[in-house]
Amino acid sequence: MKDTVSGVPTQEEKTMGENILIVHGGGPTSVINASLYGAVKEAKKYKEIEHIYAAKNGTGGLMREELIELENVPDEKLELLLNTPGSAIGTSRDQIEQAEYDRMIEVLLKKNIKYVLFNGGNGSMDTCGKLYKNCQAKGLDIRVMGIPKTHDNDIAITDHSPGYGSIARYMAQSVKEVAADVKGLPIHVVVVEALGRNAGWTTAASALADDGDGVGPDLIYLPERPFDEEKFLDDVKKLLEKKSGIVVVASEGLRDKDGKPIVEPVFQVGRATYFGDVSQHLANLIIKKLGYKARGEKPGLVGRAAAHEQSPVDREEAVLAGKMACEAIMNGESGKMVAFERVSTEPYVMKPFLVDIDKVMMYERTMPDEFINEEGNGVTEAFKEWCKPLIGGELPKMISFN
Repeated sequence: MKDTVSGVPTQEEKTMGENILIVHGGGPTSVINASLYGAVKEAKKYKEIEHIYAAKNGTGGLMREELIELENVPDEKLELLLNTPGSAIGTSRDQIEQAEYDRMIEVLLKKNIKYVLFNGGNGSMDTCGKLYKNCQAKGLDIRVMGIPKTHDNDIAITDHSPGYGSIARYMAQSVKEVAADVKGLPIHVVVVEALGRNAGWTTAASALADDGDGVGPDLIYLPERPFDEEKFLDDVKKLLEKKSGIVVVASEGLRDKDGKPIVEPVFQVGRATYFGDVSQHLANLIIKKLGYKARGEKPGLVGRAAAHEQSPVDREEAVLAGKMACEAIMNGESGKMVAFERVSTEPYVMKPFLVDIDKVMMYERTMPDEFINEEGNGVTEAFKEWCKPLIGGELPKMISFN
């Protein structure tokens, strides 16, 4: 129960009680720690919680009993989480089998952890769901709740996930800056590669670079459409007949009509894939086949760690997701994930709700057809209208006399 006076129980009021655990999984985003902030701030309000634990470096830390105590971290330090990229508690991409679930439950019981919050993408939600089912099968009163997080925006059911709005803003701003550079020195084709694996949401967000001033990407290639090398070269060739500087944005996950990656992955174990250099591959095609100067750019981790491009909307929703997950689990909910339903785009109104974890475990949400143009080399206005509120305001205005 919460202290009805201050909302936060004093240390004296806290009884020897139950503990809560927060676990990060998968690649971090620039707002993952905002969800951590929301969860910890909410957990501090419940006097039945003795310890607020965080697993150091994800599920592996939990199994090694490496737990960080957060209940006594002062508020002024917790506030720093809002602007800290990466994972402040550490994350992982551990491969989890039945023996690992048994070990996790063993540690949860040993540490008297009754509440578990998993913050991650669809892989982490799979782990979250399986832990919940294992606890149920053993008849244990351990509640498990998911907090969505992904810059790929590929978690099912939810309108979008915390982490996406910020990398969408980063992509739009960065591609706009690249386009301004190319406009000022129009002597080459620049290919910018975007994160996203099998989903094109991050790549598509680059379209927001052009806010009506014509400074943005000329071509966008998404993994939802088979990549045709000849058509790509033809698209570029046609544009070069009209202008001498072009910006192309391409997903790291592009595949041909047979489903084969256009560049072989450098490394792959399970879902952990280190993609080959798609941007440089496409730049080399332009050089060799069209005889035109080209270069590849690959922001990669720079984009997901770009706290300076945090979307204020994204950060606010990340905090809310952490807070709501903690609140729900303390009110008896389990086996769920916090999700967002769009009530309105203009004005932007979003409503959080809980979805059964079964519905999001390893399901991959990709771009719908209505968001991709007929040529398969760009996005529609419908996508731009959907995405724009998530980046948290207009991009800085630019000017050119060229």
